[in-house]
Amino acid sequence: MIGRFRSGDNVFYGEIENGRVYPNGGTSAGTFELSELRVLPPSFPSKIVCVGLNYKDHAEEFSMEIPETPVLFLKPPSAVIGHGDKIIFPPSSSRVDYEAELAVVIGKRCKNISAERAGDVIAGYTCFNDVTARDLQRKDGQWTRAKSFDTFAALGPYIVSTEEIDISDTNITCRVNGVTKQASSTSNLIFDIPYLIEFITEIMTLEVGDVIATGTPSGVGELHRGDTVEIEIQGIGTLRNEVV
Repeated sequence: MIGRFRSGDNVFYGEIENGRVYPNGGTSAGTFELSELRVLPPSFPSKIVCVGLNYKDHAEEFSMEIPETPVLFLKPPSAVIGHGDKIIFPPSSSRVDYEAELAVVIGKRCKNISAERAGDVIAGYTCFNDVTARDLQRKDGQWTRAKSFDTFAALGPYIVSTEEIDISDTNITCRVNGVTKQASSTSNLIFDIPYLIEFITEIMTLEVGDVIATGTPSGVGELHRGDTVEIEIQGIGTLRNEVV
């Protein structure tokens, strides 16, 4: 499990083990207690490629047909925040929703990657909250404004490698103020991760650190100022953010 951290003016990646952080390459300060450090977003994506309507239970929830091919949209890197950062409720919206998602972090620059080779380009997995101004999404008829506000791409807390986790049947949960709102499994994905990587890289080059947000299960709902929203994925951890 690898995270990105700040200690004073120093920013570094490090491995987490038993509550301690071991910086990659070492630092003059040696190792750290996790509680001493600020947790930063674990990736610097040039783009976030999101997949809409990619859980069977979510499609059933809205009585929508299963798509024949993945429905893609982008979030800008300026929307990224990390674990513990604040989600800002924009004044132009009256309805902001949470969407719990598994995120794939790309480890190699890649283009035209077959599903069979997809594992070669994955650095690991993390938690993602695809925060959405739902009223603006409905008003605009397309998704760019609703999905792109600063702080609307919560990412983290850490990256778990493909060797550390079997992502084919992993629990994904969203809680708001401690109350479970979403509870599903990655086994409900319509398009699995190897297929998504093949589909996306046929369209665009993915850079190191880019993120694929794989879609949200049923139970999406509303956030209010003062809420604390948690995205937990089995084997990865919990991404926690407050809405302000």
